Amino acid sequence: MSPRADETPRRGREPRRGASRDLPPAEESGRDDDRTRGFGGIGDARAYTPRGRTVREGDQRTRSPRAGRDTDPFRPALQVLDGGRPARARRREPEEPPPPPQRRGREERDREREPKGRAARGTTRAAPPEDDEWDDDTPRRPRRTTAGATRARSTANPRKGAAATRTESGARTGRERKVAAPPGPRRGTAGRPAKAAPPTRPRSRRPVPAVPAEPPKLANSTRRLRLGTVLALALFATIGVRLVVLQVVDTPASAQSLLEQRQSRLTDVTLPAPRGSILDRSGAVLAHSVEARYIYADPELVKDAPGAAAKLSPLLGVPSSRLVELMAKKKRPGGGASRFEYLARGVDIAVADRIALMKLPGIGSDRDERRDVPGADLAANLIGFTGEDHFGLEGIEARYDDLLRGTDGKRVFERGNPDVKKGMLAKEIPGGYSSYRPAAPGSSIQLTIERDLQFEVQRILSRQMERVSATIGAAVVIDVRTGEVLAQASYPAYNAAKPFDFKPTEREDVASSVIADPGSTHKAFTIGAALQEGVITPDSTVTVGPGLVLGGKPFTDTHRFAAGTKLTIPGVLAYSSNIGTIRIAQKLGKERLYDYQRRFGLGETTNEGMPGEASGRLLTPDEWSGSAWGSVPIGMSVDATLVQMAAGYAAIANDGTYIQPRLIKATISGKDGSVTPAPAPVTREVLSPEVASQLRTMMESVVDSKGGTGGRAAVAGYRVSGKTGTGKMLVEGQYTKHNAGSFIGMAPADNPRFVIGVFADVADGTGGDVAAPAFSEMMASALRHLRVPPSGTEPPTFKLKAE
Repeated sequence: MSPRADETPRRGREPRRGASRDLPPAEESGRDDDRTRGFGGIGDARAYTPRGRTVREGDQRTRSPRAGRDTDPFRPALQVLDGGRPARARRREPEEPPPPPQRRGREERDREREPKGRAARGTTRAAPPEDDEWDDDTPRRPRRTTAGATRARSTANPRKGAAATRTESGARTGRERKVAAPPGPRRGTAGRPAKAAPPTRPRSRRPVPAVPAEPPKLANSTRRLRLGTVLALALFATIGVRLVVLQVVDTPASAQSLLEQRQSRLTDVTLPAPRGSILDRSGAVLAHSVEARYIYADPELVKDAPGAAAKLSPLLGVPSSRLVELMAKKKRPGGGASRFEYLARGVDIAVADRIALMKLPGIGSDRDERRDVPGADLAANLIGFTGEDHFGLEGIEARYDDLLRGTDGKRVFERGNPDVKKGMLAKEIPGGYSSYRPAAPGSSIQLTIERDLQFEVQRILSRQMERVSATIGAAVVIDVRTGEVLAQASYPAYNAAKPFDFKPTEREDVASSVIADPGSTHKAFTIGAALQEGVITPDSTVTVGPGLVLGGKPFTDTHRFAAGTKLTIPGVLAYSSNIGTIRIAQKLGKERLYDYQRRFGLGETTNEGMPGEASGRLLTPDEWSGSAWGSVPIGMSVDATLVQMAAGYAAIANDGTYIQPRLIKATISGKDGSVTPAPAPVTREVLSPEVASQLRTMMESVVDSKGGTGGRAAVAGYRVSGKTGTGKMLVEGQYTKHNAGSFIGMAPADNPRFVIGVFADVADGTGGDVAAPAFSEMMASALRHLRVPPSGTEPPTFKLKAE
């Protein structure tokens, strides 16, 4: 639109808004009709603004929402000014009631307004407005097109609204305005003149009610933003209210229902912790875990429990009735159906593969471990065994179960619906609830046992016990310098891989659990205490005779001596004189004897590392009766194990210092492999080194002297000190009729390295007969195995009887 000149007045005879500047005023044109004032035509009025409306009309529509309701929104009403007044100010009454408002196409309206008989011309004409308020009988001024116009005015499309008229303002820039002109003929689609519209009866023009030209509601960005905000706030408010209801308002029954629903979808799987190994002192494996399989069942998927149990029982070694019970549907303690039950553990891989080929619904297998003992019965009485759940049941496996077993892990995951057709467990839901706690492997235990020496000791013990028809037997080898147990064997032995094939009594560790009278082996403690207390000296003599009666009980010697016979201290030991030992104990006194018994380790467990170790029993001085003066000094009213007695002898061999015997050398962490040595053993001084040396030397008389009771314990090339013993084994508080024969000795006697004790329960025989021969072989094997050099001196010559 051309800008208005600043000198042009707004009122008067000059052209008004909407009038074309190319038209002359009324005086010049010679026409004084009021319709020529201000506007050259309706088209010029519509061309004044881009939307086809005057500024005044826009202001009115903005100020008043009710303004322009009777106008067509897609062809804005024209406010034609006449004499400074809007044309619509001249009100007139309609000749007849207006018909209902209807929409008509523009072409139809144009045809109705086209005069009859008008010749078709090539000039374009602007469409007349639909909402002008001129009467039909008022002559209309023909529209003209200015010279030089290049294109026809765009006709407003009722369906496009005001947007269609925006192109006109841009098209008029720099061009002459179009003015009203007589309408020309319409052109058809083929370029031929269109037929003239049929004559129509003149009728009054009435305003057509207009529809507000507003965009669709959701086309407004502000409206969309507000609507989205409201929806988002409503969603969050709903979630918040629901959370409050779930946490505060809901009843416990609802919470329990939710918990049950969750539990029904969760599956718990225990992740067994790898059990630690048991090693010998050099790291050789005595017991460890190997890969195996466990067989499990999902009771919810098992279809034929009796049939499946019948097929699995021979392979698993589990009774069918037990398998059926495990396969039965049941509830878990926390709620929900049980979806996992162990049927067997530690199953061989080959057996598990056979079960997998059966494709039994609800039956499966997975990785597991099984305890394996490579040596079968090697140190089985020490090692013990585990159950199917990998818990230690006996031996070191039971004593250190917490250390070996570690901590099982756990995996909990949410699963979907089970696949009943395939008979498989439900699969884990990706992204569902899942928790994983890895298993912490157990630590390994390194024993003080020397595997090869253990094998030799077991072999020798078994052969000797079979030779003497012993019911039970035991042997212990102790390193006197450290207190470490290098071998500890029991007879009979059993296969730790099949422990339940043997009786419980056959699986006992005899050396630490069987209590017996130590017999004459206890005499070394009595004489050692007397030497330490100065009651006797190595040169002292003791009068022995036919016997003594103490507390109404007679005591005699195995070797019959005439009345008044005097024996030296080596003679008392070599002949194992009961009378000579009793007389020495009477000089020592019961209080001091009891004190030395405790110092040598009697009356309490050694805590070497075996479970169920017996502590034995000692009579306190207050408990002594008249006969106790005769029985206690010779070891007949004393209850002790072979380990306790061997540890006491080790104190004599170690220059009088007692060292607690131990089986555990170190523990090896299952996480990082770090080695932790076992705690230092308990030590205490029992005898002075001088007294211990004197006692060791005098004890050589038992093996080397003619007539000594331990002659069969000699070891070629080595000086041996020791003592035989024959007592009674105590079973359930009662002494048996069998003899508990034993021999405990050390070698080399001049510089002891090992102490070995051998025990056998036989129907008839003494320690020198049933135990000394086994001691000789075991000591020789130990000395050779650890390359201990032979003794460099000859044993002394002992005088057993006094002149």
